[in-house]
Amino acid sequence: MVSQTRSVSSRSYDPQAGGTRSTRGNTHNVQRNNHGSHRANGPKKNRTKKRKHLVLKWALGIFAALIVAGIGLFAYMYVTTEVPEPEAFALAEKTTVYYSDGTTEIGSYAEQNREIIDCSVLPDYVGNAIVSSEDRSFYTNKGIDLVGIARALYNNLTTGSRQGGSTITQQYAERYYLGETTSYSGKLREAFLAIKIAQQQDKSQVLCNYMNTIYLGRGAYGIQAAAKAYFNKDAKDMTLSEAAMLAGIIPAPSAWDPAVNEAQAQKRYNRVLSIMEEDGYITAKQQSEAQFPQVIEYQQSNQLEGQNGYLLTMVQNELIDTKAFSKQDLETGGYKIVTTIDKSKQDLMYSVVSPSQNGMQGVIPDGMQFGALSVNPKDGSIIALYAGDDYLTKQLNNVTQATYEVGSTMKPFALLAAVNEGVSLNTTFNGNSYRTFPGITDTVSNYGNVNLGYVNLYTATEQSSNTVYMDLQTKLGTKKIADTAREAGVENTSLDGSEPFTVLGNNGLSVEDMTRAYATLANQGNKPTLHIVASVKTPSGSDLYNAPTTAEQVFEANSVNLVTKALTGVVQRGTATEARATGHTIAGKSGTANDSRAASFIGYTPSVVTAVAMWYPDDNGSPQEIPAFGSWTGGSDYPVHLFTEYMTQALADTQNETFPTATDSGKIGGSDGTWGTGAQKSYTPSATPKTEENTQTTTPTPTETTPESGSGDGGNGDGGDAGSGENSDNGDANSDQNDSQQHSDSSQSQQQ
Repeated sequence: MVSQTRSVSSRSYDPQAGGTRSTRGNTHNVQRNNHGSHRANGPKKNRTKKRKHLVLKWALGIFAALIVAGIGLFAYMYVTTEVPEPEAFALAEKTTVYYSDGTTEIGSYAEQNREIIDCSVLPDYVGNAIVSSEDRSFYTNKGIDLVGIARALYNNLTTGSRQGGSTITQQYAERYYLGETTSYSGKLREAFLAIKIAQQQDKSQVLCNYMNTIYLGRGAYGIQAAAKAYFNKDAKDMTLSEAAMLAGIIPAPSAWDPAVNEAQAQKRYNRVLSIMEEDGYITAKQQSEAQFPQVIEYQQSNQLEGQNGYLLTMVQNELIDTKAFSKQDLETGGYKIVTTIDKSKQDLMYSVVSPSQNGMQGVIPDGMQFGALSVNPKDGSIIALYAGDDYLTKQLNNVTQATYEVGSTMKPFALLAAVNEGVSLNTTFNGNSYRTFPGITDTVSNYGNVNLGYVNLYTATEQSSNTVYMDLQTKLGTKKIADTAREAGVENTSLDGSEPFTVLGNNGLSVEDMTRAYATLANQGNKPTLHIVASVKTPSGSDLYNAPTTAEQVFEANSVNLVTKALTGVVQRGTATEARATGHTIAGKSGTANDSRAASFIGYTPSVVTAVAMWYPDDNGSPQEIPAFGSWTGGSDYPVHLFTEYMTQALADTQNETFPTATDSGKIGGSDGTWGTGAQKSYTPSATPKTEENTQTTTPTPTETTPESGSGDGGNGDGGDAGSGENSDNGDANSDQNDSQQHSDSSQSQQQ
């Protein structure tokens, strides 16, 4: 029995051999062989293990160093971050807008409308609604929400968005670092400030300070000001529904104001109520009974009263359109905005154009509208404008938004298109009335049905012949004329060539559209970007934005200068001779709409373009005929008069500028010889009529009238002193003036 025991103990199991070893000796041999094998491979394995240990040590060392550095950075940030006094959080600055001198103030955006209140008087649902909307973990987090931050960081890295994971405490901290927390380093500092705030202030204090600090739109900072702005009541009197609505729009209050986007405001409102019920702040019954509240009409501040309202609104719209600023940025950023508006010229424009200022109130019919704009064509800067008397009374801007039929101020773009087709301006056309044109049922006549005879394009432009320009349209096509005006700067898409009388200006366009296009003519074919903002600076004086002042070459300079040469004749001998009183070389064009429903004049020097227009909408905004008033009996003579009054004073202390010399390299009759009737013998009539344009005419009975003295401008084109009709140095040629009819300033009502 003992022997068996020893025999068993001396055996060992070898799983690779599939059985047992019988003796100790064999076992020893195996061990020795293994030992020998170990000795043969040992050095290589040791080296491998040592390398692994070295890498591990380096990794652990780097990790430890990072931990130490992180702790050090955390300690440094924590120690150096100071919590300011609560009042410092409420110092979000207003943005101030200045005239071009950079010192005279026009107005400001969102002057701080804040009333600090004791939050203990507020119903609990006010604060709970904000917590539900902005930070559900508010009562349990330590000032930051690591899960929210990680989620936002992941979304930013994977989608390229700029989401935030800010808690209420962080948002509160952000008010102190306004403008610095868009970067990740700014957000890190904000997080440390939030941690310290959470340690030093209890949750009720943090929430109250937040509610007194947060911007809620309509210029309102804090819950009290917001309650008055939206509901005309104190915050303590707000209902659950009102509190939920305000809480819902916190992320974008200007854009989600129910008066701006009710659908989005209601969506956010429903979300807040749902979370409040889910988190136990309200009952299901309270949620179901709540109804979306009505907000009061937004009451504009007096900052927008009078002329300043138009200027401030234009500045705001221009900056928002750049995509570099939001409305909320402008209302909270504390920026310094310098405009291009010259204070003295702005005051002059107002005093000259406004009936309430120029002595014409009570003479001009009630409801008559005027728009005027003066710009520097070289850099596109707006010098002065008249958009209406009072923004708070009429918010439709007569420069940028209102439209009027531009009449014959469209003709220069047909003339430019003809020049680009190789037509010499000495080409002669039939300038008589009662002519027919392809695709037009009724005959077309000049203003007052005058027959100009055979005239070249210089004279046709001076006298604003409808029939000659209809000849050009027949050759060019309406789309070519529209495209040329669009390329020059008209942005209104309604000008597409679909109007059969495009060349006669039947399209409704804005004063800004036409001024921009004429600025390209004044700037020798270089199209500038019109702008009212010169620069934007931060509160510390750093540049945030500078206006674009370069121009784009869209037409050849000589071609445009040739058109300008023709337009100087409008002032010297044609339909706007009163403008000679400025004492400066002026090129320009007048226009009167069909049935005298609008009248305008646009004139320019190389450095200043000024447009003046008037129209007479009915109660529904539809155009109607302008009734006679004062000495005005039709045509564009009154806009010419206003232009002259303004430009005479605006240019008083400046040197006269002449336009560049232009060479007419076109061919008489055009490149194919089919334009007009070619060149004919020059003829000077005994009395050149003061011509005007009608958009088109039926066939009235011709009447003989007597020319009126005086200057000015008339219907779908122009009236004014025509002078003796002498040829100018531009080589104008009047030829056989058949059946010339002299006429008065009165315009004939025509129906398109």
